[in-house]
Amino acid sequence: MSAAVAFASPLRATSRSTAEADVWAALRMEAEAALIEEPLYAGLIQATVLDQRTLPEALAYRLAHRLGDGDLSRLTMRDLCFSAFEADPHAGAHAVRDLVAIRERDPTCRRYLDPFLFYKGFAALEGYRVSHWLWHQGRATLALHVQSRISEVFGCDIHPAARIGSGVFIDHATGVVIGETTVVADDVSILQSVTLGGNGKESGDRHPKIARGVLLSVGAKVLGNIRVGEGAKVAAAAVVLHEVPAHATVAGVPARVVSRLRPDEEPALSMDQSFGYGDGI
Repeated sequence: MSAAVAFASPLRATSRSTAEADVWAALRMEAEAALIEEPLYAGLIQATVLDQRTLPEALAYRLAHRLGDGDLSRLTMRDLCFSAFEADPHAGAHAVRDLVAIRERDPTCRRYLDPFLFYKGFAALEGYRVSHWLWHQGRATLALHVQSRISEVFGCDIHPAARIGSGVFIDHATGVVIGETTVVADDVSILQSVTLGGNGKESGDRHPKIARGVLLSVGAKVLGNIRVGEGAKVAAAAVVLHEVPAHATVAGVPARVVSRLRPDEEPALSMDQSFGYGDGI
């Protein structure tokens, strides 16, 4: 059964610009410290962060460095990425919320600079945002090219037509597949080898709808046009074929409800993948 998944309302312009300025300032400070820490990497850090005027410009440069030189040059890819970020007034806010999500949820992340330079999940997500913009500009060929490059370079396949909110954490990214009509709301955490796919050969709206605050654990498969409710937890290797209630934990093949979460629990933020068996439903 189809169900809509609402995105959070955009931040007010003042809040958005303040958050972006704060993260950009922190990122630049971390880059300056990294120049001293590792002189062999100084040239790339200088060019990627310190020589750029804004966070979207720096992000466009970094994505181009990693995704360019396939069928498109790095210069062309940089211009393409920056055009997408410049056209979307929320692009900076999305990138900031995605960076903050990683910084807060990943215990290995000690600074914003690390995911910005190195994390495949962050790069794949921001690259998807470029392909999504291209798709809605009617430039399907280029959108699919960017999707293909993301898949080749990062091992993460996100269809350009999918709708993904902000504050989303794609951890490791390897093996993640997100289908064409998937909707992922804000503040979701997605671990490696997760599939948000179709169920058979049906056409039309055929992919999952993931509500706010959901945790999709390692290897989880959610198949078909079904809703995973707000604040739910999908256990590792679960295969979900039916709707998941809000604030429930599902596990198994096929998945069933094994425990309930309190409404104030936030599994996507805590990243707690444990679950206990209960009576189910």
